[in-house]
Amino acid sequence: MSASPAPALRIKLQILCGDEIAMGPGKAELLENIDREGSISAAARVMDMSYRRAWLLVDVMNRCWAAPLVETRSGGVARGGGARLSDEGRQVLALYRALQAEVGAAREGKAWGQLQAAVLAGPRAHQLG
Repeated sequence: MSASPAPALRIKLQILCGDEIAMGPGKAELLENIDREGSISAAARVMDMSYRRAWLLVDVMNRCWAAPLVETRSGGVARGGGARLSDEGRQVLALYRALQAEVGAAREGKAWGQLQAAVLAGPRAHQLG
């Protein structure tokens, strides 16, 4: 009989702005792809996401922070258009990634060790009546 895998800790950080998610793992990935690809549409393709969905996520981010995180220029990349991260966007992305690293360090903490020792590798069979 093989050993059961150890319980895992998954932490999903979301920063809220009212009822909107101002930043989360998917939005951070979108920002990184926009930075690398130079456009929202290219970033969406890399993530197998529709342009409309990517644009709506950028719109939420731009409305939720003190300054827009993504700056756009019409005309497409070939004609000098596209999208890029603003200075605020780069800073927010870096701070979000730093926060993820800080919270991820909880895996090394005493509380997680105690929880990990108490949690089962998988749920028991249904026990209700």
